Formats: sequence, C-alpha cells, structure tokens
Amino acid sequence: MGAGRVLLLEKDMLTAGTTWHTAGLLWRLVSHDFEMEVTEHTRKLMTEVLKEETGQETGWVQTGGMFTAYTKERMDSYKAMATLGKNFGIESHVLTPAEISDIHPLLDVSKLTGAVYSPLDGTMDPSGTCMTYTKAASKYGAQIVENCPVIDVTTEEDSLGIRRVSSVVTNQGTIKTKNVINCAGVWAPYIGQMIGINVPQVTFRHAYVVTEAIEGVSKVPNVRDHDGSVYLKRQGDTLQVGGYEANPVYCDKVEKDFAFGLYDLDWDVFGRHIEIACDIVPAVGQSGIRSTVCGPESFTPDRSPLLGESPEVRGFFFGSGFNSGGMMLGGGAGREIAHWVLNGKPELNLFAWDVRRFPSHVATNKAWLKAKSHEAYAKHYCIAYHHDQPLAGRNSRHLALHETLLRRGCFFEEKHGWERPGYFVPDEKKNLSPLEYDYYGSYNGEKHENYPYRDQLEQDYTFDYPGKVHSRIGKECLTCRTSACMIDTSYMGKLFITGPDASRAARHIFSRDVTGGKKIRPCTYTLMLNDRGGIESDLVVAKVESKKGETEYYMTVGGTTTEYCKGHLSDNLRGLGLNCNVEDRTEAMAILSLQGPKSCAILQNVLGKDDITKLRFSRWMASKIAGFPAIIMRLSFVGELGFEIHCANEYAKPIYEAVMEEGGKHGACDMGYRAMESLSTEVGFHHWGHSVRTDDTPLEARLMHLCDQNATYIGSDAVNKMRNQQPKKILTCFTVDQPVQLFGHETIWRNGKTVGYTRNAVHAYALDKGISFGYVDIGSDVPSLNNEVLLSGNYEIERMGVRYPATAHINSPFDPEFKRMMGKYSADEQNRLRNILEKL
Repeated sequence: MGAGRVLLLEKDMLTAGTTWHTAGLLWRLVSHDFEMEVTEHTRKLMTEVLKEETGQETGWVQTGGMFTAYTKERMDSYKAMATLGKNFGIESHVLTPAEISDIHPLLDVSKLTGAVYSPLDGTMDPSGTCMTYTKAASKYGAQIVENCPVIDVTTEEDSLGIRRVSSVVTNQGTIKTKNVINCAGVWAPYIGQMIGINVPQVTFRHAYVVTEAIEGVSKVPNVRDHDGSVYLKRQGDTLQVGGYEANPVYCDKVEKDFAFGLYDLDWDVFGRHIEIACDIVPAVGQSGIRSTVCGPESFTPDRSPLLGESPEVRGFFFGSGFNSGGMMLGGGAGREIAHWVLNGKPELNLFAWDVRRFPSHVATNKAWLKAKSHEAYAKHYCIAYHHDQPLAGRNSRHLALHETLLRRGCFFEEKHGWERPGYFVPDEKKNLSPLEYDYYGSYNGEKHENYPYRDQLEQDYTFDYPGKVHSRIGKECLTCRTSACMIDTSYMGKLFITGPDASRAARHIFSRDVTGGKKIRPCTYTLMLNDRGGIESDLVVAKVESKKGETEYYMTVGGTTTEYCKGHLSDNLRGLGLNCNVEDRTEAMAILSLQGPKSCAILQNVLGKDDITKLRFSRWMASKIAGFPAIIMRLSFVGELGFEIHCANEYAKPIYEAVMEEGGKHGACDMGYRAMESLSTEVGFHHWGHSVRTDDTPLEARLMHLCDQNATYIGSDAVNKMRNQQPKKILTCFTVDQPVQLFGHETIWRNGKTVGYTRNAVHAYALDKGISFGYVDIGSDVPSLNNEVLLSGNYEIERMGVRYPATAHINSPFDPEFKRMMGKYSADEQNRLRNILEKL
C-alpha cells in the first residue's frame, strides 16, 4: 500500500517456526462471507499477483478440492457453503457417489451420501510463497532482517495517560516505531508478555504423515472428510494425511529456539487418522509411511484468528492464532491488517476476528482458554449448526437472575463467557445447567453419560425446523405478541460517557443529537460511524443524571460488542482535549425487558402511585418496583408496547419476581434471545454484525434519517456526500411462503441473476413464513437503484442449492408503521395471532 518504511524481523530464517512444514491447503468454500473474500484474495496473490510482481512462481498447485459427506446434515452444510460461494464467483459442484468416482477413483464411495467439489482449490508451497511475498514487498521498500530476535517492546504514556508503542529492542539494536504487528504465530504470547498483554491462544501438537507412492494419486483432488475429521492432500505421487483428534497433545511451553524443530509423533493419538484414511482410500492401507511431521500450532477459543489493535496499548497489533489456516488466510488477512495500521480500520467487516471480541476477564483466564481451545480443535471439522453451543468454558459469568431462570426451565446460550437465556422449557422438570467440561471423554476422563443440556442442544442439530424447540420459541414469540413476555437482557453492555464535557463528546460520537433539546429524559436511537461512514454500532443512548446531578449518556450495546464499542469510543474521544470518560458498568447493572400488549397493565399494577401510562415512547422515568429503585424506559426491540427496567444487580431478583407474579395473572411468560431475534427481525429491526456492519453505510441500510444534517460528528463528511448519491447496494426485506428454515447467507436471485445474499433470517411466527434481510446489488443493469426498480424484479431465495420464490419488501410487512409499539392494536389481528399460538 506504499507505506515504504516497513520492517520484518525474523528471529531465525524465513519459513522457520511452523511455516516450513505447513500443509498449505487452500479451500475456497468456507462458512462465512468475509472468510471467502479473505481466501479469494490469498488465491489471487498465489495465482496472479505475486507471479506478475516478481517474475517467480509461488509454488501454487491447482489440485481441486473435494468435501465428502456421509449424512444428509453434512451434505446440507456443504450445499449451504456452495450457495453462498456463488456470490463470490466460486465454482463448485454437488456430486453423487458415482460422480465422485469419476473425479477421484481412489475413494471408497460405498458409504458416501455425496460430496461438493471445488475445482480451483489448491496447495500453497510454503517456501515459494514466502520468497515471492518478501521479494514483492522488498520491491516497494520493505526490509527483511533475518537472525534478528526481539528482546523487548517498549511503550510510553502520552499526555493523556495512554500507553503507546515506542520502540522494538533487538540483538542488533533498537528501532523506534509507533506500530508493531505481532505475527509470531505460536510464539506470539512471548511478544505479548513483553508489554504485559495476554494473547488468547493455546498451542497443540499438530501432525500429518506422508505415504509411500500410490498409483494414480497424482491426478486426484485434495479431500476433506469432515465426518472423519481427516484430510488427504495430494503431494506428487503420495498422499499427506492429517486431521483433528479429540485428544490433542497440549504444549504448555514452546521453546524460543524451536525454529526448525519437530516432535516425535504420538501414534496413540494420531493412529485414528490412519485408520479412517484407510477406509476412505483403501490404497493407503497397502502403502507404507514415508515420513511424519509433528509440530506446534496455535489455536484460539473460537477457531478465529486474532487481528486488530490492542485496546490496552496503542500501536500494538495482533496477527496470530490462525488455527492452522495461516497460509490460506494470510494473504487476505495481511491486506486487512495493512488497512488497520494505515487507516485505522480494515476494509472488510472483521469483528469476528477482532481481538476486542474477547472481554479481558476471559482473555486472561487460562483454564477457560485451555478448555475452549480444546473444544475448538476437537470440533474443527464438525458441522457448523446455526444454533450450536459450546460445552467448554461454561458458567464463567452469570447474570443476577441465573439461578432463578434456571429453575424456570431456562436453556442458556454462551456468549464470550456470559450465560444468557436462549429459550425456556418450563414443562420439563430437568436441570439444563451445563456441566463441567468433560473434554469429550479424552485424556483418560469420562464423558458425561446423563447430560440433559447436551441432549437438549442436539435437538438444534438440523438445517430444518428444530421440532419441539421451534414450537417452544414460537410460543414465546406469540405470547409476546398477544400478552406479554419478560426477557433478561442484562448481558448487554452498559457504557456511560461521563464528565463535564460529556455532551460535547456525545455530539462528536453519535450521528444524532442525543442531548434531547427540550425533550425530558430522552432515549435516542442513533448510530456510531467511522470516518468512511461505515456503521460501527446502532444503539440507544439515554441522557441521564448522576447522583451528583451531572449529565451522563448511558448506552446499551450488544453484549458481544461491549469491548469493541468501548474501543471505538475511547479511540475517538482521546486527543480531543475533552474532560470526559467512558465507564463500563455492565457488571453492576441488570436490564429486564417487559414486552407485549399487556406490559403496561402489568407494570402499572406493581408501580403503585407512579402512572406508567404517561411515559411516552423513547423516554424514561425513575420509579420504584417492589420498593426497589429502577429506571424505566419505554423502548422495544421486538416491535411491541414495552418497557425496559434498568436497576442495580442486587435489585433484579425482587423486581423480576414482583413483575412476573403480576404477569402470571395476564398470561405473561419468560422469553429468551432466540425468540427476541425472531421477533425483532420479523418487525424489521437491525442486528449489528448482520443487517448492518462496518462495511455498510446509512444510505445503503436505509438509516439516513438517523444522521443529522448541519451537524459535525464522526462520519458526517462521508454521510453528507451520500445525500446526493444513489446507493450501490440497498437493504431489502424478503419473505418466502414455502415452509423452509432460513438462517442467513442464502443467495438472492433477481430476474435470473445473483444480486446478493441474505445477512440474517428467521422464521417469523406472526407472519407464519420465513423472513430475511439482505443487500441487493443490481449493478449496471439499471441506471438508478430506487424502490420502484427494486420491487419490480422477480426474486428467488436460494437455500442449499434450491431456489424458492420470494417477495421483496422495502420494510417488513409485519406492522410496517410500528403501530403496536405505540400501543395501537387491532382486535382482529390479535385474534389471528392467538389462533396461531393455540396451534403450536
């Protein structure tokens, strides 16, 4: 990108560490949209760019890649990836067992259901790749220094007390720099320790073997047998066999001088891979083993890399923890890191890789990291079910109502350490608490035999409607639409801007004026943008008063984005000379959300003298419930008349019990996040990270009304330029009448052409059909992308290779005028919803 003064320090020689012995596989079909883009950039570097830049071959071998399946569920997961891949120009073919034999005659297809084949997959040569990378970088002024170990990374505090990188100390001298990227792989934690930063990754011994020559193998594609957790890589006339076992060997410590070292292969651990390989390719059983490779490899708690700037030390960037996919992801990840360093943000939405996704309390918890990383390794090839939950690292953070909700039949979900309510099973008297992690019976341990939580979880292991779970969530949704529901949303982040200059800071940060003007006790739905106009967050901000009578701005943000949002606030407020602070009070506060047409009556009966009916929408009031102080906000994330009760953690239980005791008289029930996701999507509300992301703008997301004119805030220059522009893509709602479960990442077709993919999708119980949201990019087919043109097309939604007729909408067809939130209900509509509820 022309930065010029870039220096790569290599402790030993290039390819040392884990690079020299990597398998170097590149698979184009992956589960997530941004990972497809990252991988495609790497492949383009290998096949086109580096060869043109250097005149040298990278060592790329186009072998093709095949994923084999033994079950319908596995085949469904492949079809979902292939469907998403169409949006990125990824050629793939779904094969029958007979067609598999035509392409890979050495495979035993007798037990296979099918396969998906990607003909442009291939293998990267580690030496050739590194040599051409560094030669191309040197061409533009980068320097590469080998045999140069880093001894220390120094920091200093600026005038605002912020720690910043100041230099790197090596055996050859000290280098002054403001930016360091920690790409030391397995050894990245050593670098982090130099400045007191934890790198949340764990090291395992990871191995493969190379067979003797096998006749006919030189023309077959690479194979992943996910069900067997094994891969077979074509390597000349031999096969390289590797995989992911349930009992990997931990490396408590990797020596600093382990540059080109290997471990002895533990056949008791690795042997299962050979057995499965012999079943897959019988010729392996007649072949000998030519060589073995067992080296260290780093893995993270969620199988995603660690990228981005440290929230603790400015100028210290992460670039490690690639979960054995460093070669495949490295080219695209390198591009994004370059943008991060030079522009402050990646171009793609990489929140799932941003190191700030981990709250500090879990990133430093060694037991949590070890258990979570083990499960991530052991399940590396498992099917990525949409609602799967980890069994490792559970019960590390509880909400104030955890035990209360558990007794009421709550099935909890885990989000970065938090246990949050997923849905309720009130009629089955069983303990649904996750048990202590059993490592799936590995390491001479015993696997839990009687495990109700795991049994309940496995009901969601499908790509169709999940049976009883589907009905339970539907009952919660429709009870909310016809009576009332209570959901504990305390897992959400609770951030405050405080200090004498809080109002000035708020005007700088948010796209709307959240000071309220003449409004009394306002709650404002607004955006946080970046300089490009990308959406960093959509959130509600309440103007409140501290105990000292000072103005504060209280933000509620998604629980998984709390650290991310704190970073955005801090990054953009520091250096402005404002006397303000960002405080995180998540741990100290609870939020109980009472929603539904009867919520007002329920709440009024527990408030006593305070008249809740006078509280206007998007306002708050201070009151007492069951004698305990609380702030009540009239807000809704599900499109109903509703209220949020914000209180200290110690008051959550008595307030909840008082409200639900009264709620029981009105038919109210508990509700979890699964129902809340369905309800909010059904009414057309946004979910950051899905329908809106950093790579979406207010113009594209139909949120220009949330961006003040004639005001200056972060992103306002970019927004003002948008006001006279046509969007290149536009957020659109789709409904599908046929009874198919939608999850998101389905392909959108318009008039026979792919025009995008869905970002999020649910079954909408009130509509009794699937509903999804995605960005439509018609491209050059029409001169301008307006609503009339948009709705004129013939749409289909492709799910797992099958296209279903779809109807496009500008807004959700359910209550598009948001009358229900204003307390305006139609008797006929309520009767219709009650009839649907009775049938569940």
